[in-house]
Amino acid sequence: MTQEAATTARLLTAAKEALENYHDVHVDDDGALTFRHADVPCAVQAMQLADGLTVLSLTCVVAWDLPPTDELAQSVAERAGQGLFGTLGVVRTERGMDVTLRYAFPAEGMAAAPLGTLLMLVVATASQLRTELLAEPEGTTN
Repeated sequence: MTQEAATTARLLTAAKEALENYHDVHVDDDGALTFRHADVPCAVQAMQLADGLTVLSLTCVVAWDLPPTDELAQSVAERAGQGLFGTLGVVRTERGMDVTLRYAFPAEGMAAAPLGTLLMLVVATASQLRTELLAEPEGTTN
């Protein structure tokens, strides 16, 4: 096992242990962690960007197959400017619009409690955004 692989494996193990205080966490074949927070599917990956800089990347799928309206895209853009933990994104597909929340941060050396708190702040934001988006007239339940 390379040094990079060992470092990312350690970081994913720490993230798994921190998340297991809140969720059932699954380890995918590629090593990524997946879990659901309410109706929001989430995935955590680790990657080494440079020597000594290993980050965790958390992606939450906030909503999917939403009607592709300019109003909804504007609403997501406004929320993106509200200082969230993470970056909101909109992807237009043949079935509508998908909204994701992504957050990447250096996590090497973080203890389980602060790591879990940081991850849950992002996940809770994703769940709140989902509730808000689906409550809007443009949203649909999915």
